[in-house]
Amino acid sequence: MTNPILEMKNITKEFPGVKALNNVSFQVAEGEIHCLVGENGAGKSTLMKVLSGVYPYGAYTGDIVFGGQVQKFRSIRDSEKAGMAIIYQELALVPEMTVYENIFLGNEIRKGPLIDWNETVNRATEALKRVRLEVNPAAKVKDLGVGQQQLIEIAKALSRQVRLLILDEPTAALNENDSDNLLELLRGLKQHGVTCILITHKLREVIKIADTVTVLRDGQTIITLNAHNPGEVTEHVLVKHMVGREIDNIYPPRAHQAGAQVVLQVSHWNAYDPARGRVILADINFNVKQGEIVGFAGLMGSGRTELALSLFGNPKHYRTQGELLINGRPMRFTHPQGAIESGVAYATEDRKAAGLILIQDVKQNITLANLRAIAERGVVDDNAEVKVANDYRDNLNIKTPSVAQRVSNLSGGNQQKVVVAKWLFVKPNVLILDEPTRGIDVGAKFEIYTIMTRLVQQGMSIIMISSELPEILGMSDRVYVISAGRIAGELPIAEASQETIMHMATNY
Repeated sequence: MTNPILEMKNITKEFPGVKALNNVSFQVAEGEIHCLVGENGAGKSTLMKVLSGVYPYGAYTGDIVFGGQVQKFRSIRDSEKAGMAIIYQELALVPEMTVYENIFLGNEIRKGPLIDWNETVNRATEALKRVRLEVNPAAKVKDLGVGQQQLIEIAKALSRQVRLLILDEPTAALNENDSDNLLELLRGLKQHGVTCILITHKLREVIKIADTVTVLRDGQTIITLNAHNPGEVTEHVLVKHMVGREIDNIYPPRAHQAGAQVVLQVSHWNAYDPARGRVILADINFNVKQGEIVGFAGLMGSGRTELALSLFGNPKHYRTQGELLINGRPMRFTHPQGAIESGVAYATEDRKAAGLILIQDVKQNITLANLRAIAERGVVDDNAEVKVANDYRDNLNIKTPSVAQRVSNLSGGNQQKVVVAKWLFVKPNVLILDEPTRGIDVGAKFEIYTIMTRLVQQGMSIIMISSELPEILGMSDRVYVISAGRIAGELPIAEASQETIMHMATNY
């Protein structure tokens, strides 16, 4: 490797009882896009937190050499002064503040003792042009889409004269168009001398953009690959190094044989959001049969999640009308508890904010939605709770030293399995999975898909909302495409393709 801008030498980082990084070495050449991949819990984010000063000098062993100098970062501010910036999957923007205020938050432009707001707006406008984002700098961040917010984070980093830009799962919450735009922006930044480290679970993105790829597994460096060498970086090669074994087909084989019984029927379903004064859903019609996986595809903001929420007790308080039949019986849920009691469960797309209580342990999260089943006279039976949690830990292969482990300490894939376990404990007939594999690695995805396959073979019905079209095509029996709050079409899986789905999603 010529002209390394960064060398991390023999980095070891330990937490109580866990060695998160074990003698990791990592080099990045100046002006390249270097992808860092590995399973959840492999140590990728921990390594970047060491690099950026989140874990300060002295909290790890080993050396960080940046720009030819040994660095001893004691805070993230130190790494920023050196020319680094890190952007996390959970964006660090203030929703109520304007775009220009966010870009220079903590790095204010001053004129004497006061902030120079005119210069702030001018420089923010220049930063937005650099990331090719056409928005009003005076707009509030809360009124912008996720893809736009991601670009504002990058503009914020570039405003600090960054030399090394670290992006941790930047496309996890983006649709394909926004993801492609972001990757194209990274190529442009590379041409202007900005070095990028990209952490992502989307291997197609790695293959598309990487100059170099480093694989971590179990806190150790496994291999570094040159993406410009023909055949050296392929999805098959990356999966093998990431999981330590061959996975020839990530989607478990199964017969697409749904039962004849319709377990959920939705007819002429409409939803109106009085808070924003807009129509959310218009004349939605679909059905789900016993033992099938029905995929819902569409662009971000098309109404997929809103549809699921409007059916699952309507927690957003939309005004709804239409017909919902569960096993032929008319239903209208005014609270999620009613949906749960009728055999419908919903696993949210945002497991950290809405799916789990991160400060509680695994067993408390698993039993949360069905405490009555383990309570006697209103008091939870601790022994019954432990037994239930251990059963689901074993059945779903949740990797945790104990069900008393705080769920915030688990990897993303294992957190997702806890979410699934929580809803399986309510014994649903219909399970709605909203982005079931967002932000988890290929090995954990395979395990989630295997669980889904087992559930439908046992007679459960699954509604799967996903922005990943290969996932929709690999797991669904039928596909509904939603566009602008309407059903744009229904496709049997034999007739579905990425091109057909995208055409429906964008031309309805």
